[in-house]
Amino acid sequence: MSVSPSPAPFAASALSAPTEADLLAFVRRTAADAELIDSLPLDPEGRTWVRLEGPGGSEAWLIGWPPGTGTGWHDHAESVGAFLTAAGELKEYSLAARLPTDGWKTLELTEDVDRERRLPAGKGRAFGRHHVHEVLNESTERHAISVHAYYPPLPRIRRYSRTGPLLRLEQVERPEDWQ
Repeated sequence: MSVSPSPAPFAASALSAPTEADLLAFVRRTAADAELIDSLPLDPEGRTWVRLEGPGGSEAWLIGWPPGTGTGWHDHAESVGAFLTAAGELKEYSLAARLPTDGWKTLELTEDVDRERRLPAGKGRAFGRHHVHEVLNESTERHAISVHAYYPPLPRIRRYSRTGPLLRLEQVERPEDWQ
């Protein structure tokens, strides 16, 4: 008779797509790897990144944020995701509203949709499909480093501009645009 070893922490769901909780657990474990975090080359002016192998076929990234940098408003289309600050502090501005997924160029947002979240080292969050947000390192002196994971691997990113209550779709990027 043979005995199978206990499954690895992710093995139970390895046959199915990783969930938001799986991705958050992954970014938490990865951000705790001090050697990996310290290995990221940091640039004083632009964001730096290294692609990582995420759980269950997910796409993952280690990202360095110089002081004063950010993503601009965007979403990750059909992907669910998670991110966690490993060093420094990030701020996330997000919309607590489900936006139409396609077929629009400009939306007028209601007053009660804006959310703001401080994410110091060790703090992160998971999010669902079509989550619209902006992530910033508002420090004027210190880099921030974060870990991100997405499933399915990013099919596209939609970039938006925001003026007061108006959100405007500006650009759709696909993976070939990031090569």
